[in-house]
Amino acid sequence: MYDHVGLHVQDLEASVRFYQAALAPLGHVLCMSDANSAGFGPKDAPSLWLYHDAIANMPVGAHVAFRAEQRSHVDKFHTEGLRAGGQDLGKPGVREDYAPNYYAAFLTDPDGNNIEAVCMTQ
Repeated sequence: MYDHVGLHVQDLEASVRFYQAALAPLGHVLCMSDANSAGFGPKDAPSLWLYHDAIANMPVGAHVAFRAEQRSHVDKFHTEGLRAGGQDLGKPGVREDYAPNYYAAFLTDPDGNNIEAVCMTQ
């Protein structure tokens, strides 16, 4: 069901230290990080993302990405979500800056959370 979850943090460095310690016993590691974000999960498969609150254009709420089996499902997620009152945060399409086959769409739900559907198959 879930592909990944994102949390907004005020102090990225402190949050990275916390999650490294807390998640290590569960077998999760820091997979990647930069000045604005950090990804945790099994090696090379981050599924928990921390986003520094200073990132421009990021919604304030949580970020939840749902895994879709087909690109057409991502398209329908976007269409039906808009019809049900969601706000467009990114139309369906390939996000090559994430991965060459990362096909996703983004909505803001009625409470301001960033909701995504993602398909990683062609």
